[in-house]
Amino acid sequence: MYIWQRDEWPDFRWDAATLLAPLADARHKQGRLLARMQDLGFEPQRDAEWRATVDDVVRTSDIEGEKLDLASVRSSVARRLGLPDAGLAPADRRVEGLVDVMLDAMKNHAAPLTVERLWTWQAALFPTGYSGLRKITVGAWRTDREGPMQVVSGPEGRQKVHYEAPPATGIDRELKRFLAWFNAPPPIDGVLLSGVAHLWFVTIHPFEDGNGRIARALADLALARAEGTGRRFYSVSSRIARERKRYYEVLERTQKGRLDVTGWLEWYVSCFDAAMDDAEAATRSVRRKADFWRRVADEPLSARQKTVLNRFLDGFLGNLTARKWATLASCSVDTAQRDINDLLARRLLVRNPGGSKRTSYAVTGFENPEAPG
Repeated sequence: MYIWQRDEWPDFRWDAATLLAPLADARHKQGRLLARMQDLGFEPQRDAEWRATVDDVVRTSDIEGEKLDLASVRSSVARRLGLPDAGLAPADRRVEGLVDVMLDAMKNHAAPLTVERLWTWQAALFPTGYSGLRKITVGAWRTDREGPMQVVSGPEGRQKVHYEAPPATGIDRELKRFLAWFNAPPPIDGVLLSGVAHLWFVTIHPFEDGNGRIARALADLALARAEGTGRRFYSVSSRIARERKRYYEVLERTQKGRLDVTGWLEWYVSCFDAAMDDAEAATRSVRRKADFWRRVADEPLSARQKTVLNRFLDGFLGNLTARKWATLASCSVDTAQRDINDLLARRLLVRNPGGSKRTSYAVTGFENPEAPG
């Protein structure tokens, strides 16, 4: 029996005493993080927001087994936040749609959640009307025209059913009840509300595809409402992605259990707590980057040099070589090497250990840069 089949559905309950200590610890970390962000200037804050949003977009897709192009995500988020990296990579319609959804959840957290808003989000995730090679219903609830909505795994003919959602005929009723609860003044702590909203929505599973990503966007929206800032400095989805197997195990066990969701909320709070730790590490990286630009404020740097140095300080993946410099700066390898030699002479770059055929470089003081997530 699934939880939605029980007579008491959806009257969720949990053991407050069990959650009290871990929730208090996580909340303390959250308060400390937000206070430290306030101490940073506007540009470092925007940089931290960019990093967290990129992480959130990439990781929420990772959870579904979908790999997005990191450069496209970086460019899309930068463009919406008004950062210099905007437009450095070609636009990807899937990326653009997901970024729109995640930022709408954050920036417009005070707006009521409606059926139309949910439909718009889901349609944005599938701009072609296809999920892979399969045509799906977009911008509307699922119809179950091909049978019950099931979450399955395994090869064809030997598939395991992990979950079966409520019938499509009851979705309107289910969402009316969910939206009334979600839009009401919060009756519980914002982190717990976020966790319950995530579980409740993904249990209804109202769309043919995209339910997990929208459930996590709703969880982010609930957290943004509780904070009242509309700015993202951490990514819960990033932590969930790191515990993907555990995520699906806890979710399946909860959906096949009773209405006591203490176990689910314990796990969700632990992910929120870990997200605060990740954000603290990212904040240190943002602060180091800001300190670097203050130190070199009087250095005559070209636009190309500033662009590539920024990419490196943002957590450039792999070693920085003349060829990669040329790609990032849209210039020839010879020009890239001249840029690099200039920075080496001014001790702003250093050569990494290695042979001449594999010469690579790092920003001085950032020989082991921290990636954004």
